[in-house]
Amino acid sequence: MSPVRIRASELEGRGWLNTGGAELNLEKLRGKIVILDFWTFCCINCLHVLDELRPLEAEYSDVLVTVGVHSPKFEHEADPVALAAAVERYDIHHPVLDDPELITWQAYSARAWPTLVVIDPEGYIVSHLSGEGHAAGLASFIPELIAEHEAKGTLHRGDGPYVAPEPVIRDLRFPGKVLPLESGNFLVSDTGHHRLVEMGPDLTTVVRTIGSGTKGFLDGAAEDTQFNEPQGLALLPAELAATVGYDVVVADSVNHRLRGITLTTGEVRTLAGNGIQRLLDAGPARISDDGASASESDLGTAPLEVALSSPWDVAYSSKCNAVLIAMAGTHQIFSLDPASGALAVVAGNGLEGLLDGPAEQAWFAQPSGLTEDAKGNIWVADSETSALRVLKFADDGAVTVETAIGEGLFDFGFRDGEAAQARLQHPLGVAVLPDGSVAVADTYNGAVRRYDPATKTVSTLARGLAEPSDVLLDESGEVPLLIVVEANQHQLVRLPLPKNALQVDEGAVQTQRPKTPVAPGELTLKINFAAPTGQKLDDRWGDPTQLKVSSTPPELLLGGDGTSIGLSRTLTLNADVPEGILHLTARAAACDGPEDASGEIPDHAACHLYQQDWGIPVILSADGAADLVLDLRGV
Repeated sequence: MSPVRIRASELEGRGWLNTGGAELNLEKLRGKIVILDFWTFCCINCLHVLDELRPLEAEYSDVLVTVGVHSPKFEHEADPVALAAAVERYDIHHPVLDDPELITWQAYSARAWPTLVVIDPEGYIVSHLSGEGHAAGLASFIPELIAEHEAKGTLHRGDGPYVAPEPVIRDLRFPGKVLPLESGNFLVSDTGHHRLVEMGPDLTTVVRTIGSGTKGFLDGAAEDTQFNEPQGLALLPAELAATVGYDVVVADSVNHRLRGITLTTGEVRTLAGNGIQRLLDAGPARISDDGASASESDLGTAPLEVALSSPWDVAYSSKCNAVLIAMAGTHQIFSLDPASGALAVVAGNGLEGLLDGPAEQAWFAQPSGLTEDAKGNIWVADSETSALRVLKFADDGAVTVETAIGEGLFDFGFRDGEAAQARLQHPLGVAVLPDGSVAVADTYNGAVRRYDPATKTVSTLARGLAEPSDVLLDESGEVPLLIVVEANQHQLVRLPLPKNALQVDEGAVQTQRPKTPVAPGELTLKINFAAPTGQKLDDRWGDPTQLKVSSTPPELLLGGDGTSIGLSRTLTLNADVPEGILHLTARAAACDGPEDASGEIPDHAACHLYQQDWGIPVILSADGAADLVLDLRGV
């Protein structure tokens, strides 16, 4: 019997971007292969997918149309002005549907960011994919669709509906982070121009640029070198800098590398990273009992051979004698020892969420800002949990993680007062103030907030800013001031430290996503995964799949939690807990091949690790579903 064909639902939302003002629908896209990319601009995994799709969009520009469906997680992301800025910031060259009410999201049963849905030229759904890392599979699937529909006469070649917006010329374009230099100048990551800019003390005079301004990867002289969306900057101690031969470490986010800058010459070198995003391992993609891929267990002392994932900020740690790295893509804190080149994981087990405790067991969610205080603690802006976290280093070498502000992946808001009730919204930057309190660039609230560790209270220092991405204490003048990187105004501004901070309470909010009705008692969980054409599950070391399950609150699960191999599980839900969130992480390893009749994967085959994290809001109901089926990969 032929499989049931499902007609794609219409694309509905508030409006369109990158179409020259035209409204699109599926009828206008008939004859094209369409990829719906369900994304939200806060999500690092979504940004990875944007980059994964670019080569496919270029190669198949006459037959393939990507449509970004922006379905916001945070309240700020529902602002159409903020969305338009994000589309410009990330150089999105395809139409984008603004879906603030999640109408199209629900029509396509999306459950996670990112989700990809492939629609064939006749308007039928032919693939439903969750997570990232699907470029290789799509690269083999798209030619199959082209051949099929050329034979049927249903494929129409020609230009797609994308209309490029008018370019805008600026000195800075979506700046990310700022670093004070001993000269009194400031080094700024000019993220949108893919370069670094040294600014004078007035924060407007351009002293020099480092980087050609062309997106790419190239070491060498200041005028030739290339970056790809550089972010964090860290200055090494002078003695160490003299030893290693460079002064500044740069988090080159989209290149998945760390770069080193020699300030006297502007010369750039690569310090760590092989340019491959960490989810895609170069060797056999084994999965160990603790949930790490085999290549994660020992990062070693060959930093140029190690895969990194969207390093977003860097800070020198006097306790570690190393540069700490906010590895946003893997939800971890790494370290780089400049003297030896050794890389290590300092905190985070790679799972996305908010969990305190010993560093190796802690969960982060897209850490994006780092700073050290006078005690050697490292404060972390943990953006996706809207949290302020702190790493504390004991004399015996133990590292623990604590949360100062924040509740979880779906909890945010704008509320001052007691830290336990205070709320942030996707913070990206942190700085320590003269009194030991911590300033936070509360990005999606357009504010700078202050956390006082002594009183465990939160206040507001400034508001009305356009997506502040970093904050810096400036003590160069008679009185200390704040320097704020105002990303969406493409500028740096100085602000006074107010004597009496504001007290704001605009409430606490939870991400509004539809809750899935499930029945109490046993719930059958199944994750669908099919290896792409040309790949095979890598079973050379046993079952190459893994599923980790937990819940908020923990009492929701009476059984079935924990980590084990396989992509199916029976959960037991507590009838006394009316609702909660199921946290699921699925992984599967597949390798290219087989190439011969033996069916064995060749030793030299490239291997790929597929992963997706879900936070599924559920509500318990007697007539709810007794099973939950999700797609990690459904080609």
